[in-house]
Amino acid sequence: MRKVSDILVRKGSAVVTIDAATLVLDALKLMAEKNIGAVVVIEHGEYAGILTERDYARKVILEGRSSDHTTAGEIMSTSIPRIMPETSVDNCMHIMTEGKLRYLPVFSYNKLEGIVSMSDVVTETILSHEATIEQLQNYIQS
Repeated sequence: MRKVSDILVRKGSAVVTIDAATLVLDALKLMAEKNIGAVVVIEHGEYAGILTERDYARKVILEGRSSDHTTAGEIMSTSIPRIMPETSVDNCMHIMTEGKLRYLPVFSYNKLEGIVSMSDVVTETILSHEATIEQLQNYIQS
């Protein structure tokens, strides 16, 4: 069974972070530059939450706030479940689906190890299915 650690090996564990005091506008510019949909928010050197494009849409745009006067710390998501590298990809998908989440932080011994997106989970599931199909084809041909 594939695990979150397999995803991190494939994609790497680099995490784009910003300080909680970063203006939302600057966070959005960084996300656009890196072509990502979320950044990890750090406060006092520790993980504080995740800022996503969804946070921006719902907590800035829909509330009539200003991107250049609102900080990441004011609108970040903080109640996101943490997963571990040993978490199965199936369990990860279940957590994301049930919670309607697109990103999950991966922690090992209270240390942030990476971020897993729904896209990462789908890709890993496809790769797993392809490997199974290849194994079955090899078995049939032997």
